[in-house]
Amino acid sequence: MTRILAIETSCDETAAAVIANGRHILSNVVASQIELHAQYGGIFPEIASRAHVEAIVPVIERAMREAHLGLDDLDAVAVTYGPGLAGSLLVGVNAAKGLALGRDLPLIGVNHLEAHIYAHWLAVESEGSAPEKLEFPLLALIVSGGHTELMIMRGHGQYEYLGGTLDDAAGEAFDKVGRLLGLAYPGGPEIQKTAQKGNPAAFDFPRAWLDDGYDFSFSGLKTAVLREVQKYNDPPQGHLLANLAASFQASVVDVLSAKTARAAEEFGVTAALLCGGVSANHLLRVETGERVGAPVYCPPTFLCTDNGAMVGACAHQHFVAGRRAGWDLDVVPGLRLA
Repeated sequence: MTRILAIETSCDETAAAVIANGRHILSNVVASQIELHAQYGGIFPEIASRAHVEAIVPVIERAMREAHLGLDDLDAVAVTYGPGLAGSLLVGVNAAKGLALGRDLPLIGVNHLEAHIYAHWLAVESEGSAPEKLEFPLLALIVSGGHTELMIMRGHGQYEYLGGTLDDAAGEAFDKVGRLLGLAYPGGPEIQKTAQKGNPAAFDFPRAWLDDGYDFSFSGLKTAVLREVQKYNDPPQGHLLANLAASFQASVVDVLSAKTARAAEEFGVTAALLCGGVSANHLLRVETGERVGAPVYCPPTFLCTDNGAMVGACAHQHFVAGRRAGWDLDVVPGLRLA
């Protein structure tokens, strides 16, 4: 049995997990910073990195304790080295290096985007989760606060980039529009909750189709919501607020699900994998499932947001393939997957 301690500090969650054989979650600990950043309406990088420094040791210790293992029971230490916030990434990478060097364990560097995809390989029972065996090629839609990307996965570690955001990522657009509407941070869950009482056709917000390519753009949509909100003297409330939230959400989901469905058909994939924080959105799951002519799989919500378990699942593939990081491993804030 291969047991890997995986560390994730790419943004505002300090996370550590112990994963066995790339599938079984022995522990999965996440320390969130939402309350710290809520007053700013978004993530404050310097505060995030300082919070990681304070939380990293207790989180790792708890992950090991919940897994009922000691450091000598591990086969490797894995860590996210990009993309993400440089200061946040440095905390995790240096902690992982220290543990691996001190215990003479292999060090594995993991791409954060690839880790989100590998959340689907974890053995969890939830509605819409992937089966144990997935056949390639697969289509991955990665949607989070910093990323909106479509990828073809032709095998383990084999990716073909189809398109991505040209400006705001989907999660970033949710957060910014949430602020415009006076909703609490983070905006995604708040907009989804508010939209439940609204009419998604109340406002004809734009869809950026971009000549039927696979790139995305949500900046114009964000501006359209701003212009609508500016028409009113008071902050939107009641039915108006619900209609704005529902119409905005409908626009984002329409573009994401339509492009995913078209890519799935064009490339003949066996399934589509929704990944990242925004993949927890219920409307996105439903509409993508209805439009895509292949199975659509979604991780349980606790594996959609940043966590160490997905890093461990991804690291297992690197481990069995013999890929190791050197002691000169450095953070790459703008790291790409393909």
